[in-house]
Amino acid sequence: MPASGIGWVYIAAAFLFALGLKMLSSPATARRGNLLSALGMLLAVGATAADPSIVSYRWILAGLAAGGAAGLVAARLVAMTAMPEMVALFNGFGGLASLLVGAADYAAQPGKPVFEAVAVFFAVVIGGVTFSGSLVAFLKLRDFSLGPVKIGRALVFRGQQVVNGLLLAGALAGGALFCADPAAGGAVFVALVALAFVIGVMGVVPICGADMPVVISLFNSYSGLAACAAGFVISNNILIVAGSLVGASGIILTQIMCKAMNRSLAN
Repeated sequence: MPASGIGWVYIAAAFLFALGLKMLSSPATARRGNLLSALGMLLAVGATAADPSIVSYRWILAGLAAGGAAGLVAARLVAMTAMPEMVALFNGFGGLASLLVGAADYAAQPGKPVFEAVAVFFAVVIGGVTFSGSLVAFLKLRDFSLGPVKIGRALVFRGQQVVNGLLLAGALAGGALFCADPAAGGAVFVALVALAFVIGVMGVVPICGADMPVVISLFNSYSGLAACAAGFVISNNILIVAGSLVGASGIILTQIMCKAMNRSLAN
């Protein structure tokens, strides 16, 4: 497909995705909105797969088959009462996908310009935080126990906020080192991935009960931001637009939920 044709398909996909998000605001139109958003993403995937630089579709078709089968099984078998857990898992997988995109791009071209290195940093760190944090949220909603440790309960300890602050500061410092010299930052990159996973876990373990839906909504926003960063990594406009829409709508929904529960987002 010519580049101009792909551009118009991307515009149509972005329009359908945005319209679907708008329709999700009402129970009466939510189902149609979900279908429109899915159609928009299908158009985007199809247009991207039509790129003439793709020489083999083996892995693309395998991924479509595996993902489609998993989604179909989840849609048919997961009970409505377990929907929050499924959404948490899907958010986590979205973050992991962005992390893998950033990691694969960095492995293919370690010597990157600063802007691309910054995009890789955000895709990897936000994606890693989203994956590990969403996985913990899933386990909490399932009331999972690891021996005597009840993950579903709030796990707190003295100085927890200080530790979390140090982890975040370490991630930012590591990001500065990585972006300053990406070609020599292989070890720093691995450390950033590990820090992202730890930050995601540490950020969610002290939360439980009625605050969990807010956490899931926030990670939904994070998954969109990670996808947006991944779009900058691979120069894909539809991924940038769709990720921005999910990130913005997710944070707005999170703030609305906080107001409804009379709690602050910082809390």
